[in-house]
Amino acid sequence: MEILNDIVNNINYFLWTYVVIIALIGSGIFYTLRTKFVQLRLIKEMFRLILSSAGDTTVGKEISGFQAFCVSTAARVGVGNIAGVAIAIVMGGAGAIFWMWVVAFIGCATGFVESTLAQIYKLPKEDGGFYGGPAYYICNTLHMENLAKLFAVLILCTFGFICAAVQTNTIVNAFETAFNINHVVTGFVVATLTAMTIFGGAHRVAKFTEMIVPSMAGFYLISVLIVAIINIDKVPGMFAMIIHDAFTPQAAVGGGFATVLMTGVRRGLFSNEAGEGTVPNAAATANANHPVRQGLIQAAGVYVDTIIVCSATAFAVLLSEQYVIGGNLTGVSLVQISLAGVYGDYAMQVLAVIVFMFALSSIIGNYYYGEINIEFLKCVDSDRNDGIFYRHGMNIFRVGVIAMVLFGAFAELNFIWDLSDLFMAMLAVTNLYAIAQLSKYVFIALDDYISQKKRGIKEPVFNPNIIPNKDGIFAWGIDKTKK
Repeated sequence: MEILNDIVNNINYFLWTYVVIIALIGSGIFYTLRTKFVQLRLIKEMFRLILSSAGDTTVGKEISGFQAFCVSTAARVGVGNIAGVAIAIVMGGAGAIFWMWVVAFIGCATGFVESTLAQIYKLPKEDGGFYGGPAYYICNTLHMENLAKLFAVLILCTFGFICAAVQTNTIVNAFETAFNINHVVTGFVVATLTAMTIFGGAHRVAKFTEMIVPSMAGFYLISVLIVAIINIDKVPGMFAMIIHDAFTPQAAVGGGFATVLMTGVRRGLFSNEAGEGTVPNAAATANANHPVRQGLIQAAGVYVDTIIVCSATAFAVLLSEQYVIGGNLTGVSLVQISLAGVYGDYAMQVLAVIVFMFALSSIIGNYYYGEINIEFLKCVDSDRNDGIFYRHGMNIFRVGVIAMVLFGAFAELNFIWDLSDLFMAMLAVTNLYAIAQLSKYVFIALDDYISQKKRGIKEPVFNPNIIPNKDGIFAWGIDKTKK
């Protein structure tokens, strides 16, 4: 295991140092400039769309824009927002939080681009609703079938399997700390609840996340807000430390500035997923009048995830002053101890329950991404319909997810996080390459949306004829045959 861990760490170091950070930040800056700071100038429109779509009703298996937002938020808002932030502070100090914010800000533009693309190139389902994502626009528009298959396999491994193990690992640690419950028992409970939901299909996943995400996030934010109010005198000094340590790390941070930067970017990407190509799988399912509508809704999700939820965890840890850079107390246990200093020991039990809900919703939201890509793999290989995978692929995947949920109950904390970093790096590089080829069509769609709004049209309607290349456009009245 130690040899495998060394191999994973060496590959991670190369990818994150020389490839992923440059690709993420470079593309984010380009999309920010090319869209004229869409994440700032249309921020009011983003949240208007979220609130207005919250009351939308759906028919049959259709999914509303708000439901798609909740699915992606359920996948985003998980242990990365709690355990991941605590790990970032212990590894890189307070300065790592600054770089998480930077990644979120520029990643908001990247998230807008990829989710708008998913809407432009989504496909209609025969029984109602839509589906799509990077694998589909890579295959149907770029005509790079092998790259599309690679992406689909990577997302299955990363979010269907590895991230499910990460979520479970955090749950069992939280419950062991708070209730002294054996990790085996907790693991089987999580696996059972996961099975009950995912065998119900994608529509049930959407309903589940719509119900649970807003309430659990709201309760957690209120709890941390109270911590900030109690320690209001320390807040200015905390912000000063975050900014100072981002560029001049404390001596305890091994590796100095490079460690702070890479830690912030890694944990930021794990949390908000901007540029990875995961959120577009949820964005494509929404019933929208214009692709930009869902692109804006999903872009707002980056703010919700990192600027709001991750910051809340960071404030709780930093204000409590319970952390030690390079110390053994880390992850969810550090957050539990930090909140216990304000609310008393019972806060550890309450946070364990919150972590349970966050992590369970992430497992289910991530499963949703896997399901969409299983369908893609079955579709592109439809001529091999006599194979076991074609006939039973979905059930095999579901069993695999449940198995990895159980594996996470036994896995070592550091190894499982390092493995997730490795697969996320490969996933991000694949998707960033694809959206770089297609982003010009997003800019056309954005200009059209803004033009209609300026003409007084409250809810713009998309005309696919404004896109020069019609390849891969199936849900907007262009092509009637799809892959």
